[in-house]
Amino acid sequence: MRKGFTRKPQGDEPATRGKNYITRSGLQRLKDEHRFLLTRERPAVTEVVAWAASNGDRSDNADYRYGKRRLRQIDGRIRFLTKRIEAAEVVDPEAPRAGQAATRAFFGATVRYANAAGVSRVVSIVGTDEVDLNRNHISWVSPLGRALMKSAAGDSVVVHLPGGTEHLTVLEVRYERIAVEPFREPPGSEASAK
Repeated sequence: MRKGFTRKPQGDEPATRGKNYITRSGLQRLKDEHRFLLTRERPAVTEVVAWAASNGDRSDNADYRYGKRRLRQIDGRIRFLTKRIEAAEVVDPEAPRAGQAATRAFFGATVRYANAAGVSRVVSIVGTDEVDLNRNHISWVSPLGRALMKSAAGDSVVVHLPGGTEHLTVLEVRYERIAVEPFREPPGSEASAK
């Protein structure tokens, strides 16, 4: 086999290494999904697989093959969530801050900024598991999140994007409650079919 097609074992994937900064409500969402998968979804799929296996020939049994594939997906997601929850470091955006931490943008900050054309936008800096662009929640490791980190009102920052660079002016930095969408049971899941 050519060297270009081999993969070096790297242990954990980058998304699961190091600290997982997260808000309290974001951690609760991960725990709720983990609990749902362990107590409802996985047992429901296991029951379907057992029934399909009892029907005989497994090589031609689509229910069995799909169920086994779905179990592997669920188990992978459970492993991922377990690692993310274990590495979680909860940061409370509403906690009182002193000195520069109160006026500069760090994890949990809500930042209002303007681009060169004068168009302003408000974003909240959250963990990688809480990103929700519809609510303007950006990751602290995203290009915009990294550019805004440690900035204060009046600062100019440069965002390096794939299409070039953009100059932004920070208008306001504040710390307030960040509402994270709670976990909802997905429609069409095996557990909802019961």
